[in-house]
Amino acid sequence: MEFIKRIIDFYINSSLHVAFSVYAFVAMTMYFFSIPNDIDVKAFAFFGTIVGYNFVKYDALARLKKIHIKKNLQLIIGLSLFSALACFYYFLKLQSITQYIGFSVFILLLLYTLPFFPNKKNARNWKGIKIYIVSLCWVGVTVVLPFINAKIPFTTDMIILCCQRFILVFVLVLIFEIVDVNTDDPHLQTVPQQIGVEKTKLLGCLLLMLFLGIDFLYTVNHNYLHLALRFILAGIIAVFLSFADENRSRYYASFWVEAIPIFWWLLLAFLN
Repeated sequence: MEFIKRIIDFYINSSLHVAFSVYAFVAMTMYFFSIPNDIDVKAFAFFGTIVGYNFVKYDALARLKKIHIKKNLQLIIGLSLFSALACFYYFLKLQSITQYIGFSVFILLLLYTLPFFPNKKNARNWKGIKIYIVSLCWVGVTVVLPFINAKIPFTTDMIILCCQRFILVFVLVLIFEIVDVNTDDPHLQTVPQQIGVEKTKLLGCLLLMLFLGIDFLYTVNHNYLHLALRFILAGIIAVFLSFADENRSRYYASFWVEAIPIFWWLLLAFLN
């Protein structure tokens, strides 16, 4: 059991799990809009997520020399370096306009992580801004990149999907913020730190209702199987949201909640 736990911990800590979630969202975007399977975009998103998330998680600690280079961290560094090379390789294979979008997300990531101005905090420490930056990055990578690289013009369908994806990621991050409410720096002013856990749960449920309401007003591709799956997805997220609290195990959000996009993708693939 200890060996299995170590493997799961490495899988989570190395950002492989979140990378598969991003990959799943990209794959679903391509499926929903009949975009030809584009392995370059999928691979760029997958490896870029590993690099980006590991950079965010370990950069500050490394610069402050608060971590020792243990074996697990050595493996994560090795994986990150390999992912950086793979990400650059697939970046070069993207359309020029897609490269600009990908570079813009990278700049946003740097702004989120690094202090660019003397005596100023990075964007990650700006009060209340973290959840919006994370949601925007996910929308950019999992919706905008596949559309742009396929040379599909901006349409109402794309705008609707961007809104839905932003809402969905926003609610998922709310669960993380509830679980981490006692460990997050109070300066971050996360949503539960500002309005409390119960009101955060209510906000999340209202956003899920908005997520589904968009489908009622305008069903993407008018496919009611997709609508039914989104109801199932929203129900699962609502359950995780309602049971989230500061005493939950780290696996509650980092493994199970982050697995929801993967579950959605696998369920979609199975039914089709």
